[in-house]
Amino acid sequence: MEAKLIRQAIKYAIVGVSNTALSLCVIWVMMKMLGYSDEVSNLTGYIAGILNSFVWNKQWTFKSSDAWAGSAIRFALVFGVCYLLQFGLLLYLNRHLSIDPFYNQVLAMIFYTAVNFLMNKYFTFKKQKG
Repeated sequence: MEAKLIRQAIKYAIVGVSNTALSLCVIWVMMKMLGYSDEVSNLTGYIAGILNSFVWNKQWTFKSSDAWAGSAIRFALVFGVCYLLQFGLLLYLNRHLSIDPFYNQVLAMIFYTAVNFLMNKYFTFKKQKG
């Protein structure tokens, strides 16, 4: 495996840990303390993490020099695709696993993270030609 890819994956993981902690904290507070639904809690938690993720991954992980607006549009598109995929998985898990729905949030988040890294590396922050 290429050394640059490994460094990026490690940096992405570091950023991801902070995003995951932030997202899970927001989800937990909304579900367990404030009584919001799984769906509202999930969306709010992801929004909290996504803002942090964009800045850190653009500037530090992938060191993208692309314009902020173009990167933000691609990042938002990737987020949307990955979010919908993980949300579908969450709904599926909630219907078919008889465990605390919070653990299904964790499983869906792991799936999201893997797909999101690949899409950001090869689409959002790839080196533009020219």
